[in-house]
Amino acid sequence: MRRTKVCSFDFDGTLTDCDTLIAFIAYAKGTVRFVAGLLLYSPLLVAMKLGLVPNYKVKQRVFAHFFKGMRLTDFNALCRSFAEHHRHILRPQAIQAVNCALANGAEVLIVSASIDNWVRCFVCYFGVNDEDRQHITVLGTQVETDRNGLLTGRFTTKNCYGAEKVRRIEAHCGDRTTYELTAYGDSRGDKEMLAYADKGYFKPFRQKA
Repeated sequence: MRRTKVCSFDFDGTLTDCDTLIAFIAYAKGTVRFVAGLLLYSPLLVAMKLGLVPNYKVKQRVFAHFFKGMRLTDFNALCRSFAEHHRHILRPQAIQAVNCALANGAEVLIVSASIDNWVRCFVCYFGVNDEDRQHITVLGTQVETDRNGLLTGRFTTKNCYGAEKVRRIEAHCGDRTTYELTAYGDSRGDKEMLAYADKGYFKPFRQKA
């Protein structure tokens, strides 16, 4: 039986040249509030780097600090504006790789720990038409809203990082024997996804000197 082709791409650092959570906060809140917020949470950030506090807890605390209480409609508008003004962060080689995968009939998954609201806004910069883009699915971290459509600061999904990336791919694609998986990543958060794939590529889209 011929297996379908699936290509999974990490977003931050793989398809992009930066951490989009940091870039998004700076864009949304301005330099002064961004720096003040990071200084406030610097002890937690250090503890996270030392492995003393889980990544997802720190990320949720920081996200809540900046965005809790914002209307989802306003947040989504901000995400669209962010993508429009930051399309330059997409790596040219990464765009080529995604477009090549689509041209070869593969389903493309963008599997990211970043909030899927802004990751989805970058999909329009891949492929050559809307039909192509229908074969791109974003599997990211999803935000929670209350009954009034306001962000609670919490996430409705697990942080899409590490083993969670594999679980998301399994849930989306189903029986592992039915598809051939090629994965692309750049950090320890992609380790499990790269190991799970038939072919895994680490830091594949860096410009050569």
